[in-house]
Amino acid sequence: MEMTELREELIESIEAHYEKRELSEIKLILSELNPADIAEILEDFPDNQRLLFFRLLSKEDAADTFVELDPDIQESLIHKISDTELREVLDELYIDDAVDIIEEMPATLVKRILKNTDSETRRSINALLKYPDDSAGSIMTPEFVDLKKGMTVEDAFKRIRRTGVDKETIYTCYVTDESRHLLGVTTVKELLIHDYDDIIEDFMETNVIYVNTLDDQELAAQQLQKYDFLALPVVDMEERLVGIITVDDAFDVIQEENTEDIQKMNAMLPTEKTYLKTSVFETWKSRFPWLLLLMVSATFTGSIITGFEEKLKALTILTAFIPMLMDTGGNSGGQASVTIIRAMSLGEVGFRDYFRVIWKEIRVGFYCGLSLAAVNFIKIWVVDKTLFKNDEITLLVDLAICLTLVIEIVFAKFIGCSLPMLAKKIGFDPAVMSSPFITTIVDAISLLVFFGISSAVIPGLS
Repeated sequence: MEMTELREELIESIEAHYEKRELSEIKLILSELNPADIAEILEDFPDNQRLLFFRLLSKEDAADTFVELDPDIQESLIHKISDTELREVLDELYIDDAVDIIEEMPATLVKRILKNTDSETRRSINALLKYPDDSAGSIMTPEFVDLKKGMTVEDAFKRIRRTGVDKETIYTCYVTDESRHLLGVTTVKELLIHDYDDIIEDFMETNVIYVNTLDDQELAAQQLQKYDFLALPVVDMEERLVGIITVDDAFDVIQEENTEDIQKMNAMLPTEKTYLKTSVFETWKSRFPWLLLLMVSATFTGSIITGFEEKLKALTILTAFIPMLMDTGGNSGGQASVTIIRAMSLGEVGFRDYFRVIWKEIRVGFYCGLSLAAVNFIKIWVVDKTLFKNDEITLLVDLAICLTLVIEIVFAKFIGCSLPMLAKKIGFDPAVMSSPFITTIVDAISLLVFFGISSAVIPGLS
């Protein structure tokens, strides 16, 4: 059964039990679900029912479900539950999840949340809140297992059993000295295959890959993805271990960054809200500035056409091929830009590869241009001239259109791959140099090339 169908059946079942006031049955249904699924189901109920069902959950499930809820629903629940209930939820949360929730709440609720945490947790939360947004420090958790190099395997297991209950992961263990400097890393698997009296220093991995608290969170996510880590250590400026970033946090970062890139590449201001949660006014505000900028820049193409108005009057058939030429150029540039932006985001290419990328795209553009020109030449001659009996189409007109295709596609590929790389080099987000911008630039170039070639090739237009 598909998940949507199963979800609808669960909601109907819960509604039926609620009408009969069979709360024990609802509690049983919810206890068998994953917290992420419970959160999805709760979002479909009104506030009063949602609060009731939330109170039916165990402390552990309530905390895990609370993390998965939309920030608006989290805020609503915090307003309705008691301080005791709030404290029980907060006690079960990992520090990084608590920080994520606090960042979404208004100041009045932040005070209430902090008031219901113990002093140690409060200090950890405040420490994480001081890191810049989008930094590795802002998404790390200080809850990790640390060992000492002089410990035996038996000592290590004792420490894991004693402290691991409150840690976000116990599989990867980090070896530090008395000042918390990161010395090495080992895993529970390594500990299991060694004898109890083996010393950790003898088999720990000393070539540790880590990130700094001020490094970009996207870099941390890329490191986790590249090396297939379950967790990545985060150190401060003195290389003291202050936290770890787990793979679930990396997934969230990658999703956020991809969403932001998609929005920028389609000429929209990024927003953190989901589509249905974003108001009409906010959606307008995110789209209007870019559309205005693109509209104004597109007037240049109109100016170019106006400048060649007399030549178009002399041979009106040229006007019919302008949309095709502009669309093909824009599509070619868009292909190159999307490919290069993705390659840069994955670390496949950098500015050091600039000339290699340019040379490759120019050759690709030349081959694409030749192929499209050949097909277009036959199409214009057979369909437009022969079948539609258009006498204005001559061999030279056909040649001018096809030569324009070759040249504009080469230009489009060059612009599409070079602008994102140059933007990255000077510190701009390469996604800003997206398809709409490149299309506008390529449109103007296509017109200039088309009218230039037509004037040179076709008699009477020069």
